[in-house]
Amino acid sequence: MAHTVTSPVYVVHDNIDTDQIIPAQYLTLVPTIAEEYEKLGSYALIGLPDDAYPQRFVPENSTKTPYKIVIAGRNFGCGSSREHAPIAMGAAGVEAVVADSFARIYFRNCVATGELYPYDSNERLCDILKTGDIATLDFDHDTLTVNGKTYSLKPLGEVRPVIDAGGIFNFARESGMISKA
Repeated sequence: MAHTVTSPVYVVHDNIDTDQIIPAQYLTLVPTIAEEYEKLGSYALIGLPDDAYPQRFVPENSTKTPYKIVIAGRNFGCGSSREHAPIAMGAAGVEAVVADSFARIYFRNCVATGELYPYDSNERLCDILKTGDIATLDFDHDTLTVNGKTYSLKPLGEVRPVIDAGGIFNFARESGMISKA
C-alpha cells in the first residue's frame, strides 16, 4: 500500500521563522503533556502577519488545521533552535512541509522529533500553488500532485525511516541502538 496524503495546501513564502511558526509566549507549553501538546497545535503559524496571510492556518476555536501539507519558500524554520516549531505543526495535524529550502536546525528538529516530513522541492512551488489547492503527496515516489500536474521532490533518503519511527529516540530503540527499557 502506498503512503500518500491528500489535503488542501497552505502556502507561505521565504524566511518563515520559528517565532512565526510558534511565538515565544507559547514555549511554556510542554509537548509531552497531551493537553499541552494539543494546545501547542492550536497556535501553529499564529505568528504570521495577518496582512500577508489573511487565511488562518488553524481555524479559531480549533486545535487542528485543515492543511496537512504546507508549501514554503526558502529558509523555512529559520531563527531559533526551538524544537517546539515542528512539534506545534505536527500537533496541528501537518504531515509535511515542502519548501525550497529549510533552516538546518529546523530540518534536524523535524527528523529528531518525528513530527513531520521536511521535503525539499525541485522548483519554487510557493509561486505556483495557492492556499486551498488540493494536493496529493506520495511518500513512496517523492511526488506532489496538484491540479493535474505532478512535481518531483528531492527524496527524503535516510531520514524517512527515522521520521516514520516517530523520531530519533524511537528509531534508536527500534533498531537496537539503545535499549527499549
